[in-house]
Amino acid sequence: MKINHLFLILFVIILSACTNQQKLAYLSNLPEAGGPETFIMDIPDYKIQQRDILYITIKAMTPDGSINDFLSPFSRTLGTYTQSEAGQYLYGYDVGSSGDILLPVIGAIRVAGSTLEEARAIIQNEADKIFNNSTVECKLLSFKFTVIGEVRTPGTYINYNNYLTVLEAIGRAGGINDYGRRDKILVVRPVSGGSNTFTLNLQDKNILSSEAYFLLPNDVVIVEPESKKIFNLNLPTYSFVITTVSALITTTLLMINYFK
Repeated sequence: MKINHLFLILFVIILSACTNQQKLAYLSNLPEAGGPETFIMDIPDYKIQQRDILYITIKAMTPDGSINDFLSPFSRTLGTYTQSEAGQYLYGYDVGSSGDILLPVIGAIRVAGSTLEEARAIIQNEADKIFNNSTVECKLLSFKFTVIGEVRTPGTYINYNNYLTVLEAIGRAGGINDYGRRDKILVVRPVSGGSNTFTLNLQDKNILSSEAYFLLPNDVVIVEPESKKIFNLNLPTYSFVITTVSALITTTLLMINYFK
Protein backbone atom coordinates (compact mmCIF):
# COMPACT_ATOMS: atom_id res chain seq x y z
CA MET A 1 0.00 0.00 0.00
CA LYS A 2 2.83 2.35 0.85
CA ILE A 3 4.42 1.60 -2.53
CA ASN A 4 1.22 2.57 -4.31
CA HIS A 5 1.20 5.83 -2.39
CA LEU A 6 4.75 6.55 -3.47
CA PHE A 7 3.94 5.93 -7.13
CA LEU A 8 0.85 8.11 -6.80
CA ILE A 9 2.98 10.93 -5.39
CA LEU A 10 5.48 10.49 -8.24
CA PHE A 11 2.65 10.65 -10.79
CA VAL A 12 1.26 13.87 -9.27
CA ILE A 13 4.73 15.44 -9.27
CA ILE A 14 5.30 14.59 -12.94
CA LEU A 15 1.84 15.86 -13.86
CA SER A 16 2.47 19.18 -12.11
CA ALA A 17 5.65 19.65 -14.15
CA CYS A 18 3.77 19.50 -17.46
CA THR A 19 3.18 22.66 -19.51
CA ASN A 20 -0.14 23.30 -21.17
CA GLN A 21 -0.56 24.69 -24.69
CA GLN A 22 -1.85 28.03 -23.42
CA LYS A 23 1.52 28.84 -21.87
CA LEU A 24 3.35 28.20 -25.16
CA ALA A 25 1.22 30.50 -27.32
CA TYR A 26 2.05 34.05 -28.40
CA LEU A 27 -0.66 36.75 -28.49
CA SER A 28 -3.09 34.11 -27.34
CA ASN A 29 -5.94 36.55 -26.75
CA LEU A 30 -6.21 37.67 -30.35
CA PRO A 31 -9.62 36.83 -31.85
CA GLU A 32 -9.53 33.65 -33.91
CA ALA A 33 -12.20 34.83 -36.35
CA GLY A 34 -13.60 38.10 -37.57
CA GLY A 35 -12.13 41.22 -39.15
CA PRO A 36 -8.66 42.62 -38.60
CA GLU A 37 -7.88 44.34 -35.30
CA THR A 38 -5.88 47.57 -35.36
CA PHE A 39 -3.28 48.50 -32.77
CA ILE A 40 -1.70 51.92 -32.37
CA MET A 41 2.06 51.42 -32.35
CA ASP A 42 4.46 53.91 -30.80
CA ILE A 43 7.59 53.76 -32.95
CA PRO A 44 10.31 55.61 -31.01
CA ASP A 45 12.72 58.05 -32.65
CA TYR A 46 16.18 57.10 -31.49
CA LYS A 47 18.38 59.99 -30.36
CA ILE A 48 22.02 59.68 -31.37
CA GLN A 49 24.31 59.24 -28.38
CA GLN A 50 28.01 59.39 -27.65
CA ARG A 51 29.99 56.37 -28.92
CA ASP A 52 27.41 55.62 -31.62
CA ILE A 53 28.83 54.77 -35.05
CA LEU A 54 27.19 56.31 -38.11
CA TYR A 55 27.32 55.38 -41.78
CA ILE A 56 27.44 58.61 -43.78
CA THR A 57 27.75 59.21 -47.49
CA ILE A 58 27.78 62.45 -49.46
CA LYS A 59 27.15 61.85 -53.14
CA ALA A 60 27.41 64.59 -55.73
CA MET A 61 28.02 64.96 -59.44
CA THR A 62 31.54 65.76 -60.59
CA PRO A 63 32.31 68.08 -63.52
CA ASP A 64 32.67 65.07 -65.85
CA GLY A 65 29.12 63.93 -65.07
CA SER A 66 29.89 60.98 -62.79
CA ILE A 67 28.48 60.58 -59.29
CA ASN A 68 31.00 60.09 -56.50
CA ASP A 69 30.79 59.47 -52.79
CA PHE A 70 33.15 62.12 -51.48
CA LEU A 71 33.42 60.57 -48.02
CA SER A 72 34.11 56.99 -49.08
CA PRO A 73 35.87 56.88 -52.45
CA PHE A 74 36.65 53.20 -51.91
CA SER A 75 33.22 52.18 -50.60
CA ARG A 76 32.65 49.74 -53.45
CA THR A 77 35.68 47.67 -52.60
CA LEU A 78 35.07 47.97 -48.86
CA GLY A 79 31.34 47.31 -49.00
CA THR A 80 31.58 43.75 -47.73
CA TYR A 81 34.17 44.58 -45.10
CA THR A 82 32.14 47.42 -43.59
CA GLN A 83 29.41 44.92 -42.76
CA SER A 84 31.67 43.43 -40.09
CA GLU A 85 32.06 44.92 -36.63
CA ALA A 86 35.71 45.75 -37.28
CA GLY A 87 34.81 47.40 -40.58
CA GLN A 88 32.17 49.54 -38.91
CA TYR A 89 34.66 50.69 -36.30
CA LEU A 90 37.32 51.56 -38.87
CA TYR A 91 35.18 53.10 -41.61
CA GLY A 92 32.13 54.39 -39.75
CA TYR A 93 32.00 57.83 -38.17
CA ASP A 94 31.92 57.62 -34.38
CA VAL A 95 30.21 60.18 -32.19
CA GLY A 96 32.81 61.55 -29.79
CA SER A 97 32.42 62.52 -26.15
CA SER A 98 31.60 66.06 -27.28
CA GLY A 99 28.68 64.77 -29.33
CA ASP A 100 30.37 65.64 -32.64
CA ILE A 101 31.41 63.64 -35.67
CA LEU A 102 34.41 64.66 -37.71
CA LEU A 103 33.87 64.55 -41.48
CA PRO A 104 36.56 65.10 -44.12
CA VAL A 105 36.47 68.56 -45.72
CA ILE A 106 33.37 69.57 -43.74
CA GLY A 107 34.83 69.31 -40.23
CA ALA A 108 33.11 68.72 -36.87
CA ILE A 109 29.31 68.53 -36.76
CA ARG A 110 27.20 68.18 -33.61
CA VAL A 111 24.77 65.25 -33.97
CA ALA A 112 24.31 63.91 -30.42
CA GLY A 113 20.73 64.32 -29.24
CA SER A 114 19.39 64.41 -32.81
CA THR A 115 17.40 61.74 -34.60
CA LEU A 116 18.93 60.16 -37.68
CA GLU A 117 16.75 62.28 -39.94
CA GLU A 118 17.67 65.45 -38.04
CA ALA A 119 21.37 64.52 -38.26
CA ARG A 120 21.03 63.89 -41.98
CA ALA A 121 19.46 67.33 -42.45
CA ILE A 122 22.25 68.99 -40.43
CA ILE A 123 24.95 67.26 -42.51
CA GLN A 124 23.05 68.04 -45.72
CA ASN A 125 23.02 71.74 -44.81
CA GLU A 126 26.79 71.72 -44.27
CA ALA A 127 27.45 69.67 -47.42
CA ASP A 128 25.48 72.12 -49.57
CA LYS A 129 27.99 74.82 -48.65
CA ILE A 130 30.77 72.81 -50.30
CA PHE A 131 29.22 70.47 -52.89
CA ASN A 132 26.69 71.24 -55.60
CA ASN A 133 23.46 69.20 -55.67
CA SER A 134 24.72 66.75 -53.07
CA THR A 135 22.71 63.97 -51.44
CA VAL A 136 23.45 62.90 -47.87
CA GLU A 137 22.66 59.50 -46.40
CA CYS A 138 22.92 58.81 -42.67
CA LYS A 139 22.35 55.46 -40.97
CA LEU A 140 23.11 53.95 -37.58
CA LEU A 141 25.67 51.14 -37.71
CA SER A 142 25.89 50.44 -33.99
CA PHE A 143 22.33 49.17 -33.46
CA LYS A 144 23.20 46.41 -31.01
CA PHE A 145 20.77 44.55 -28.79
CA THR A 146 21.19 41.70 -26.33
CA VAL A 147 18.86 38.80 -25.61
CA ILE A 148 19.60 36.65 -22.56
CA GLY A 149 17.78 34.29 -20.27
CA GLU A 150 15.61 31.40 -21.43
CA VAL A 151 16.28 31.56 -25.18
CA ARG A 152 18.01 29.01 -27.37
CA THR A 153 20.92 31.19 -28.53
CA PRO A 154 21.47 34.08 -26.11
CA GLY A 155 23.90 36.77 -27.11
CA THR A 156 24.43 40.23 -28.55
CA TYR A 157 23.22 40.90 -32.09
CA ILE A 158 23.41 43.72 -34.62
CA ASN A 159 20.31 45.04 -36.36
CA TYR A 160 20.67 46.44 -39.87
CA ASN A 161 17.09 47.68 -40.16
CA ASN A 162 15.65 50.97 -39.01
CA TYR A 163 13.30 49.27 -36.57
CA LEU A 164 13.30 46.11 -34.47
CA THR A 165 10.49 44.60 -32.41
CA VAL A 166 10.90 42.50 -29.28
CA LEU A 167 9.38 39.53 -31.14
CA GLU A 168 11.99 39.86 -33.90
CA ALA A 169 14.78 40.12 -31.32
CA ILE A 170 13.67 36.93 -29.56
CA GLY A 171 13.37 35.27 -32.96
CA ARG A 172 16.98 36.23 -33.74
CA ALA A 173 17.97 34.50 -30.50
CA GLY A 174 16.33 31.25 -31.59
CA GLY A 175 13.05 31.74 -29.75
CA ILE A 176 12.08 31.01 -26.16
CA ASN A 177 13.15 27.59 -24.93
CA ASP A 178 11.09 25.08 -22.97
CA TYR A 179 11.73 26.80 -19.64
CA GLY A 180 11.04 30.41 -20.68
CA ARG A 181 8.05 32.47 -19.61
CA ARG A 182 6.19 34.14 -22.43
CA ASP A 183 4.16 36.22 -20.00
CA LYS A 184 7.13 37.92 -18.32
CA ILE A 185 9.76 39.45 -20.60
CA LEU A 186 11.97 42.17 -19.15
CA VAL A 187 13.37 44.93 -21.38
CA VAL A 188 16.18 47.04 -19.90
CA ARG A 189 16.73 50.31 -21.77
CA PRO A 190 19.78 52.50 -21.02
CA VAL A 191 18.93 56.18 -20.77
CA SER A 192 20.84 59.24 -19.70
CA GLY A 193 21.65 58.83 -16.03
CA GLY A 194 20.32 55.29 -15.60
CA SER A 195 18.07 52.64 -17.12
CA ASN A 196 14.34 52.17 -17.71
CA THR A 197 12.74 48.75 -17.38
CA PHE A 198 9.61 47.36 -19.01
CA THR A 199 7.80 44.09 -18.35
CA LEU A 200 6.07 42.62 -21.40
CA ASN A 201 3.58 39.80 -21.79
CA LEU A 202 4.02 38.17 -25.19
CA GLN A 203 0.71 36.36 -24.74
CA ASP A 204 -1.23 39.62 -24.49
CA LYS A 205 -2.18 41.44 -27.70
CA ASN A 206 -1.73 44.80 -25.92
CA ILE A 207 2.02 44.31 -26.23
CA LEU A 208 1.67 45.62 -29.79
CA SER A 209 0.93 49.07 -28.34
CA SER A 210 3.61 48.94 -25.65
CA GLU A 211 6.34 51.54 -25.46
CA ALA A 212 8.93 48.76 -25.40
CA TYR A 213 7.51 46.72 -28.31
CA PHE A 214 9.99 48.46 -30.62
CA LEU A 215 13.51 48.11 -29.28
CA LEU A 216 16.16 50.80 -29.27
CA PRO A 217 19.93 50.37 -29.66
CA ASN A 218 21.62 48.82 -26.61
CA ASP A 219 18.36 47.42 -25.22
CA VAL A 220 18.66 44.18 -23.25
CA VAL A 221 15.84 41.62 -23.45
CA ILE A 222 15.66 39.16 -20.55
CA VAL A 223 13.40 36.11 -20.80
CA GLU A 224 12.42 35.04 -17.30
CA PRO A 225 12.45 31.31 -16.39
CA GLU A 226 9.41 29.31 -15.32
CA SER A 227 9.20 28.86 -11.56
CA LYS A 228 9.30 25.08 -12.01
CA LYS A 229 12.54 25.12 -14.01
CA ILE A 230 14.64 24.05 -11.00
CA PHE A 231 12.16 21.30 -10.27
CA ASN A 232 12.27 20.08 -13.87
CA LEU A 233 16.05 20.09 -13.85
CA ASN A 234 16.07 18.04 -10.64
CA LEU A 235 13.25 15.71 -11.70
CA PRO A 236 15.63 12.83 -12.64
CA THR A 237 17.15 13.06 -9.16
CA TYR A 238 13.74 13.08 -7.50
CA SER A 239 12.68 10.07 -9.57
CA PHE A 240 15.86 8.20 -8.66
CA VAL A 241 15.36 8.91 -4.95
CA ILE A 242 11.71 7.80 -4.99
CA THR A 243 12.57 4.67 -6.98
CA THR A 244 15.40 3.82 -4.59
CA VAL A 245 13.21 4.36 -1.53
CA SER A 246 10.47 2.22 -3.08
CA ALA A 247 12.97 -0.57 -3.77
CA LEU A 248 14.28 -0.42 -0.21
CA ILE A 249 10.77 -0.56 1.25
CA THR A 250 9.88 -3.48 -1.01
CA THR A 251 13.04 -5.34 -0.05
CA THR A 252 12.45 -4.67 3.64
CA LEU A 253 8.85 -5.92 3.50
CA LEU A 254 9.94 -9.08 1.66
CA MET A 255 12.63 -9.79 4.25
CA ILE A 256 10.18 -9.23 7.11
CA ASN A 257 7.69 -11.64 5.56
CA TYR A 258 10.45 -14.16 4.88
CA PHE A 259 11.71 -14.26 8.47
CA LYS A 260 8.26 -14.42 10.07
